[in-house]
Amino acid sequence: MVNPSGSAQPPPGGAGTLPWKRCAGCGGKIADRFLLYAMDSYWHSRCLKCSCCQAQLGEIGTSCYTKSGMILCRNDYIRLFGNSGACSACGQSIPASELVMRAQGNVYHLKCFTCSTCRNRLVPGDRFHYINGSLFCEHDRPTALINGHLNSLQTNPLLPDQKVC
Repeated sequence: MVNPSGSAQPPPGGAGTLPWKRCAGCGGKIADRFLLYAMDSYWHSRCLKCSCCQAQLGEIGTSCYTKSGMILCRNDYIRLFGNSGACSACGQSIPASELVMRAQGNVYHLKCFTCSTCRNRLVPGDRFHYINGSLFCEHDRPTALINGHLNSLQTNPLLPDQKVC
């Protein structure tokens, strides 16, 4: 984010005049005291908003996140892409348009959301168990779970989760 009245060098311009910056959001001239700089563009502070929640990013912090052309606040970035923006199983990046699966705050590619024992892919409608960071299908759940000895485990119906705000 940029404050043009700071000590930064002024952009090249005419004799003693600064050229107007155009806002990437609305296209209008920026005559405000403060302007923001993100995604190689200048913005009015009111125009730089999170693509998901529409929060004005200049009011909620000094940074923003971008992925696949979206501008996001920290909370929406983490909600959509996890802490790292990567699949919790394989560590590879997850494109913004790809469907994902989630368990205990972790995000997975569809192909990586598999049972730790049989490696079968878990699909919407399947029940699964998430135990100490591992996924198990209903058939391969640990025997202690069958006997009711593991009270703190999570058993969930599996639902698809699309990265759309």
